[in-house]
Amino acid sequence: MTKLSIIIVNYNVKHFLEQCLISVFNAIKNIETEVFVVDNNSVDGSCTMIKEKYPSVILIENKINYGFSVANNQALKIAKGEYHLLLNPDTVVEEDSFQKCLDFMDIHPEAGALGVKMIDGKGRFLPESKRALPTPSVSFYKIFGLSKLFPHSKKFAQYHLGHLDNNTINEIEILPGAFMFMRKEALDKTGLLDEDYFMYGEDIDLSYRITNAGYKNYYYPETTIIHYKGESTKKGSLNYVFIFYNAMIIFARKHFSKKNAKLYSIIINLAIYFRAFMAILNRFIKNAFLPILDIASIFLSFYFLKPMWEQYKFGDIGYYPSEFLSIAVPSYIIVWIISLWFNNGYSKHIKLLNLLKGIFIGSVVILAFYALLPLNFRFSRALILIGTISSLIVIPVNRLLIHYINYFPQKYKQTKELQIVVVGLKEEIERISGIIKEAEIKPKIIGNVSPNTETQESYHIGNFSQLNEIIKIHKIDEIVFCAKDIPSNQIISSMLELTGLNINFKIAQPDTLSIIGSNSIETSGELYSIDINAISKEENIRSKRVFDIFSSLFIFILSPVILLLPSFKVNLLSNCFKVLINKKTWVGYYSQNTTPSHLPKIKKGVLNPLDLVKNTNPTNTFIKNSNMVYAKDYTIWNDLKILIKGFKDIDRI
Repeated sequence: MTKLSIIIVNYNVKHFLEQCLISVFNAIKNIETEVFVVDNNSVDGSCTMIKEKYPSVILIENKINYGFSVANNQALKIAKGEYHLLLNPDTVVEEDSFQKCLDFMDIHPEAGALGVKMIDGKGRFLPESKRALPTPSVSFYKIFGLSKLFPHSKKFAQYHLGHLDNNTINEIEILPGAFMFMRKEALDKTGLLDEDYFMYGEDIDLSYRITNAGYKNYYYPETTIIHYKGESTKKGSLNYVFIFYNAMIIFARKHFSKKNAKLYSIIINLAIYFRAFMAILNRFIKNAFLPILDIASIFLSFYFLKPMWEQYKFGDIGYYPSEFLSIAVPSYIIVWIISLWFNNGYSKHIKLLNLLKGIFIGSVVILAFYALLPLNFRFSRALILIGTISSLIVIPVNRLLIHYINYFPQKYKQTKELQIVVVGLKEEIERISGIIKEAEIKPKIIGNVSPNTETQESYHIGNFSQLNEIIKIHKIDEIVFCAKDIPSNQIISSMLELTGLNINFKIAQPDTLSIIGSNSIETSGELYSIDINAISKEENIRSKRVFDIFSSLFIFILSPVILLLPSFKVNLLSNCFKVLINKKTWVGYYSQNTTPSHLPKIKKGVLNPLDLVKNTNPTNTFIKNSNMVYAKDYTIWNDLKILIKGFKDIDRI
C-alpha cells in the first residue's frame, strides 16, 4: 500500500520546483510514495523539466490557472496514500522530514494533520509555522499591528501563537499551506479543499474542518524545512490584498455565527481599504518620489541660478521675463526627465553613466528645439548650459540620497564585491564556480570549504565545522552549499546556527543550472543562473519597445514609397499598427505556435533570428540555439540588423 502521497501545485517557479523535487526524492528513498505535480498553465518550461528529469512524477497539466484549491483537489481525488502532503514548490525538505512525520502520525491516531517548523532562505523562523483560528479579535490584533507590538503576548500575538515555544511540539488550530501533512482518513471525513478559495484561506478552512471532525492538528518542530516564501505570488501587490482578505470573508461566512461573521466582514473590509490605500500610497511614493525630487531640484537650481546669471551678465536681476520660469524651464525639465527615463535613469540599479547620458541627450534635444523657436522664446543658451551643469550635479546627488534610504528600491551598484565561499567537494565546486562565472551577477569566490573534516590544504580554506570562523575572518557575505555533497538537514542546521551573522545562503542542487537563495521573506527568491534572460531585463524591454515604436513610425512614413515596390503587400501597414499598439514586435522568436517555453516571454514577432541567416531548412537544434542566443545576447542593434536583413518580409502575416 502507498504510504504517502505528495502533491505540489506549481505556477511559473521552475527553478524552485526543481530544487524542491530533488529534496523530495532524497527524502522518500525508503518510503512507498507517489509524487504529483499539478501545473497551473506555467510558461517557464516547468512541465518540460519534469518530463525530462522526473518521469516517475504524476504530472497533471492544466491549460488554465485553476487556482490552488482546484489544483490540489485534482490530485487528492486520485491519491492512494495513507497520508497526503500538500507541499509548496518553493520549499526544501530534510532527508528525514517525511519519515519523522509518518512516525509521529502513526503513534498519534488522534492527529488529523501536522505542520513543521519553517525557516526562510536566510535561516529565520517563519511565524506562520503555527497559527490560531483567525477569530474577529485575533484578526483585529493582527491586521492593526498589535501582534507586532506584543510578539509574545498570549492575547495580542495569538494569530501566530507567539507565546508558544518555536521548538516544542504543540497542539495548534491552523496549519501552514506550504506543508500540510494530513491523514487520509481525516480528509475522507472532512472533504477536500473548498474550491470557493482561489488562493489563500483554503488552508485555514481545511485545518478548521479537521479539528471540527474530532481530530487534532499539531505543530511538529522536530524537522525543519526551508520555505522561500513569496515565490508564486507577490505579497505586496494589491491583488494579494484583495484575494487574501476576501478569502477571510468567505471563511467567516462559512464558519462563524451570523453576528460574528458580520463583525468579521466589517473588520476585514476596513482592513482591505486600509491596506489597499497603503499599498497604492507605498507604490506611488516609491515610483514617483525620485522623478518629483529631480523636477524640484532642477527647478530650484534654475530659480536660484537665474538671478545670479542675470546679475553677472546684465548687472540687474529680472532681465528675463516670468515666462522663462513658468514655461521654458518646465519644458526643459520634461525633456530631461523623459530622456533620463529612456536611459534607465529611474531603474532600480543606478548607473552614473546612464544619468550622464540621459542629461546630455536631453540637453541636445532642448538645444535642437531651441534653434527652431521664435526669437521671443529663445531666452538664453547659456542658461540651458547652466541648467545642464546643475542637473549633472543634482541628479546623481538625489540618487545618492535615495541610495542610503532603505525604503527606496533604487540603489547605486555596490562597489564592494559580494564575497562568497562555496561548501562542497572539488568536482561539484568546479561545476558551481562555472555557473557563477557565467551568471549576470559575478560575486568574488574567496575560497572553498570542505563539507567534512578532511581538507586539501591547497584547495580548501577550512571545513564545515569552521564556517563561523571563516565568515568572521574573511568577511563573507554569502555561503553557497553544494547539495550533492551535503545533506539538506546539515544545510538547514547550519543556516539556523549562522542566522545571527547576517549571512545570505544559496543552495546549488546537482545537475541543475541554477543556484537558489532568498535573502528576505518580502522579496522573491534570488538565484545565480546562466543568463538566458537578457531580453527580459527592464532596460532591454524598454529599448525593444522604443525600437518598435520608432521603426513602425519610420515605416509608416515611408509606406507610400515602399508599397509602390512589387514585392511588398499592404499587410505591412497592419503589422506596423500591431507593433505600435504592442500586439506584436518586429523581431521575436522563430516559432510555429507559441513562445519557446524555456525562454523569456516576448510578443509574437514579424521577423525572427533566422531572417539574419536565411536558413531555409533549419533543424530543431539550430532553431533552439538561434532563439537562445537572441534571448541571451539581446541588443537593440541585433533587432536593427534583423529588420534590415529581413526588410522585404515585413509584410509577413
